[in-house]
Amino acid sequence: MQGSSISPSVLTTTASNATRGLLLGLAGVVMFALSLPMTRLAGGSVEAPQLNPAFVAFGRAVVAGLLSVAYLAVTGARRPRGGEWRLLAFTAGGVVFGWPLLSGLAVRHVDAVHAAVISGVLPLATAVIAALALRQRPSPAFWACAVAGLALVVGFAAWRGAGGLEMADGLLLGAVVCASAGYVSGARLTGGMTAEQVICWVLVISLPVTVPVAVMTRPTAPVAASAWGGFAYVSLFSMWIGFFAWYRGLALGGTLRVSQVQVLQPFLSMLFAVPLLGERLDAMTLVFAAAVLAVVWFGKRQPVDTRSAP
Repeated sequence: MQGSSISPSVLTTTASNATRGLLLGLAGVVMFALSLPMTRLAGGSVEAPQLNPAFVAFGRAVVAGLLSVAYLAVTGARRPRGGEWRLLAFTAGGVVFGWPLLSGLAVRHVDAVHAAVISGVLPLATAVIAALALRQRPSPAFWACAVAGLALVVGFAAWRGAGGLEMADGLLLGAVVCASAGYVSGARLTGGMTAEQVICWVLVISLPVTVPVAVMTRPTAPVAASAWGGFAYVSLFSMWIGFFAWYRGLALGGTLRVSQVQVLQPFLSMLFAVPLLGERLDAMTLVFAAAVLAVVWFGKRQPVDTRSAP
């Protein structure tokens, strides 16, 4: 019987790439999981405010944008062309402006543990928007998971709000929609440029807006050193380095396989919030978080017909 035509060295390389991809993907998820606690640390709460949420949102984009200018220059990346500019602008609206600003405003009013549960439906929301934007046909089980995920986070928000929804919950859901839409439009750009170049160009074209807003909202009174630490983290890791690790992990290990680790993000966010912010975890919050994780994981495994609907 003829042996396999794939050499052992190729198999070893493939397995090594898969492992590296998973590790890089996990590293990206860990960096993103710290985003909500660090945003809360930077902006403070209503009772003890620190940096203006607008400064945190736009200032971090300025820092990452300047780093992106250097990266694009050093790597000799080509300039976007044609319709890519429109997709870059749409992506910026979601991941540079929408998510950071809305989530930053929200975590001034609710703790990071609360925000982590609500934002836990982000992977499923991204899949829903992708299906709608690309006119795909997910299975009924997929749509059932999407509805169940929304019902869970709304139920959790109502429970935490003593029977009603708070403004912060609406801001968080809006942030999820913005981020999901930005991820989908950004993914459409990766056919013509690398994922790292996409996020860099998104940040660079945002500088004409982010720089003046950051200057206008800069702090005029002293703030805690911990707030600046939180700001530095979301600028360097949440807005820049995390995307490099995440996208490289997807490329090496495969999108379907590596993206599954993203379901761990809300749990990691909650765990980080305990030592960083002194927040507490209760049993019911963990139950809701586990239910959201299960629905997202199951939903991402449902078949989607990638042919465009008529």
